[in-house]
Amino acid sequence: MNDSSSTLYAKLLGETAAITWEELQPFFARGALLWVEGAEDLVGVALAVAEDDKPKVAQLLGAGSLAKVEESRAEDLLARNPKLWAVVVAPWVLVQERDEAPTRH
Repeated sequence: MNDSSSTLYAKLLGETAAITWEELQPFFARGALLWVEGAEDLVGVALAVAEDDKPKVAQLLGAGSLAKVEESRAEDLLARNPKLWAVVVAPWVLVQERDEAPTRH
């Protein structure tokens, strides 16, 4: 990662926030919502999209790690209302289910 990528990564990280499915529904309706699988780094994927890294984005799409949110997933998210986080890389909103790591005491 070069300095430019590092700076953009930090910017995207700062713009990543928790969000509810209800807040994301208008983006889903417009077809502007991309799902990032939990094994992927949401901000890293957003960086690849922002930098138009075609090989990386193609690899993510081919592996199913990045995809438009389908109706079945939207229905599941509506039913479960999980914790989500998202970042905007216009014209897209990238979203991922938040992994609840165990709390350490």
